[in-house]
Amino acid sequence: MNVLVLGKGRLGSEIVKQTGWDYLSRSEHEITIDNFDEWKNKMEDYDVILNCIAHTDTYSDDKEKHWKANYELVTYLAEYCDDNDKKLVHISTDYLYQNSIEDAKETDECEFDHSWYLMTKLLADEYLKEHAKNYLICRLSHKPYPFPYDSAWVDVVTNADYTPVIADLVIKLIENGAEGLYNVGTERKTIYELAQRTNKSVLKSISPPHVPKNVTMNISKMDNFLLNLHHDSKI
Repeated sequence: MNVLVLGKGRLGSEIVKQTGWDYLSRSEHEITIDNFDEWKNKMEDYDVILNCIAHTDTYSDDKEKHWKANYELVTYLAEYCDDNDKKLVHISTDYLYQNSIEDAKETDECEFDHSWYLMTKLLADEYLKEHAKNYLICRLSHKPYPFPYDSAWVDVVTNADYTPVIADLVIKLIENGAEGLYNVGTERKTIYELAQRTNKSVLKSISPPHVPKNVTMNISKMDNFLLNLHHDSKI
């Protein structure tokens, strides 16, 4: 399997660090939706394209930036991968579950407050589900390791984990051929509980009103997939 990582932000960088996979970066290689035809041939030697590119300014009202990075680029990548018999792996977000039922499954509807970030991320997911021939969507969230802030929220519950942990889970799904939509994370916890693992002096704090308090996901599909891999390796 020959994988190319698009984007070298926190998650993309960690995946490259753990795997040694090749990458293309917006800052280093000047790849954007506007010059897609100029760089798309750089993907031709790879079996799997891992898209870590996103405009992640969650509460920004800049519709164009969200639209181009979070939705339009994904449609271009999907068409390119379909036409060239490649698999597209796309990084989505657990924020899509912020107003959904607790412990949301991949099949549950997303009910979120309007924002261009969430709208474009959901549209990209739905586009892949409807049109892509061979894809993997990973809905997730990850935090910097070690926890770098003085305080952490006690009122936000999540399946997020540190970036190296989440990167490892994404890598395992890719390397073992997972397909479709997966919630990716670890056990439920508050941001404060996660922070304490690497920063014992972190203080408790309350999140701002606009921050969703519960973005928990049901991760049993991912757990069962990885458990079966472990079981098969023992046979």
